[in-house]
Amino acid sequence: MALDKDLIDKRLEGYQKPEDLIGENGLLKQLTKALVERALNAELTHHLGYDKNDPEGRGSGNSRNGRSRKTLKGDFGQVEIEVPRDRQGEFEPQIVGKHQRRFSGFDDKIVSMYARGMTTREIQGHLQDIYGVEISASLISEVTDAVVEEVQEWQNRPLERIYPILYLDALFVKMRQEGRVENRAVYVVVGVGLDGVKDVLGLWVGETEGPKFWLTVVTELRNRGVQDVFIACVDGLKGFPEAIEAIFPKAQVQLCIVHLIRNSLKYVNDKERKNVALELKTIYSAPTAEAAEKELNRFEEKHGARYRAIVSMWRRNWDRITPFFAFVPEVRKVIYTTNAIESLNRSLRKIIKTRGAFPNEQSAVKLIYLALKNVTAKWHRGHVDHWKEALNQFTVLWEDRIRAAAEL
Repeated sequence: MALDKDLIDKRLEGYQKPEDLIGENGLLKQLTKALVERALNAELTHHLGYDKNDPEGRGSGNSRNGRSRKTLKGDFGQVEIEVPRDRQGEFEPQIVGKHQRRFSGFDDKIVSMYARGMTTREIQGHLQDIYGVEISASLISEVTDAVVEEVQEWQNRPLERIYPILYLDALFVKMRQEGRVENRAVYVVVGVGLDGVKDVLGLWVGETEGPKFWLTVVTELRNRGVQDVFIACVDGLKGFPEAIEAIFPKAQVQLCIVHLIRNSLKYVNDKERKNVALELKTIYSAPTAEAAEKELNRFEEKHGARYRAIVSMWRRNWDRITPFFAFVPEVRKVIYTTNAIESLNRSLRKIIKTRGAFPNEQSAVKLIYLALKNVTAKWHRGHVDHWKEALNQFTVLWEDRIRAAAEL
């Protein structure tokens, strides 16, 4: 609906500076107040069935009964409006509900700032500076707490039957527990569906990272509908692969090569780290598992006495290191590292670090969930790199498993 230009010109008569339009008593606030009150009066007329002072309203059993004042918050700042009432108290305004104190969209701004890691005090200051609106810490908590139910629904949603790839990792967050600040583990699982699109499957909080809790996490994935996993990419946590295989016995557990190199170089002095890293690269960049084992033998012959711990680590985990050799180089890059989930966790840490310690678990999960929504919004624009090549190989290797899941 086009606005009358003459009306606009008339309202702008005398306009000299921005404050006249958007200031504390500017035209924007005046128009907002006038339009909202006009709409409220129209709604009451519709509710009663007759216009103000209309004789038809006599003896109708209900009538206008004065006004109540209410302060609204919005992008325009704060404005006081008068809300009409009916004598029987049955009038339910639509444009501004009975208990509504903020225009729709204003809460979204609070949630958006919260999701980007802004503290309660920073949000208060920002809204005061930009919109001239004063809000309390309890209001911010009330608005963001509305997300809790959404988190619960998200955490319990049904999952796909097959995830060709799962990335599993944990990050640590400071939380208050019984008066103490503790580092608690937040378990994160990212799944890649048959369509090649990544998705965060859930968040779980435990006292520390361990295989027993991972078993609980993987069990929940199964209970939410996951029937099969082809490859699970994990770090070197002891007992982690066994926890996955207990629930998904056909899954191939792939140890993250980046973690393996990182842990290996802990045993090497600074001067030799670069050379040792290059020699270890000849192992995981070999064309086949057999060629990789020959390179490991050469490394042992050369450095076995000095770096026995490194050789033992690689030999002990060899069956978990080598699954990616069954794939072409483009696909190997997708599955031989947990970088996909580590980069996600790095993004989350940037937001979490502004908070110090969370007052409780719910507060931490609430922020991490909102931050996840922002970070993963870009994921759904396309599938992971080289997904067609990966899916072709998965289909050749495990066509029967794909078909079995589809028939369930």
